[in-house]
Amino acid sequence: MEIIIFGALIMFVLFYNNTINSQKFIQDNQAIFEQLKEDDYDFLVMAKYGDRVDPTLLYNKRIKMGFITIVIFLFIFLAELSVINIVLAVLLGYLVFKSNYNSLKKYYKRHLHDIDVMLPYYLKGLEILIQHYTVPVALAKSIEDAPDIFKPGLREMIAKIDAGDSSIDPYMDFANQYPVRDSMRMMRLLYRLGLGKQEDKQERLLMFSRTVSNLQNKARETKYKERLGHMEGQTMIMLIATGGAVMVLILFAMLHMFANL
Repeated sequence: MEIIIFGALIMFVLFYNNTINSQKFIQDNQAIFEQLKEDDYDFLVMAKYGDRVDPTLLYNKRIKMGFITIVIFLFIFLAELSVINIVLAVLLGYLVFKSNYNSLKKYYKRHLHDIDVMLPYYLKGLEILIQHYTVPVALAKSIEDAPDIFKPGLREMIAKIDAGDSSIDPYMDFANQYPVRDSMRMMRLLYRLGLGKQEDKQERLLMFSRTVSNLQNKARETKYKERLGHMEGQTMIMLIATGGAVMVLILFAMLHMFANL
């Protein structure tokens, strides 16, 4: 058993230090491994890390760690190698491979609330740009100052529009990527804002502006309630701690008094 564990550790070190060129193996079979890649993986990586991390490099690390896990467990099962043990090793490798994706998915779901709060402020900046440019041009210009989490969705939407898709689909796809309060309605308003004659633009822009202002007010109320709830929670903790300390002191005083009787 010690030999098996020792061999597994050696294989892990060889893979980890690239003594065995796992990177070349992954690159040679990239097309096959791409079939395992989740459709929203690149988006989730960008949503968490922005432009700081290359999704392809991170995905290749996932594949590498999955293979290392399979090799290690095959070594562990070497003394009693069977079809069940091979399947179990592959299953454990797959779980390690999927763990990074599941972590990103959980992160995104936890931060949907933050997205909900940020969206009205992004739309307010977009509204100012729309006063001077067409909607597609304003969207393209808004990317630089947009929150990092919106950038991948905006790039995809603009790419579809530039490719000739004049339907509402690019806007709805963006709303589906960020399924927060009123995102669908705002994208419909944004699409309609880009339609019609120039003389109708001002009226539609006023409607868009009023809706954005309402969303900003809701966001401010949410922030205020959260801050108030946090303060109430802190106050309650302080009262409980103070009350508990007082009770302990009273109990200690009573025990001390009985001890002296």
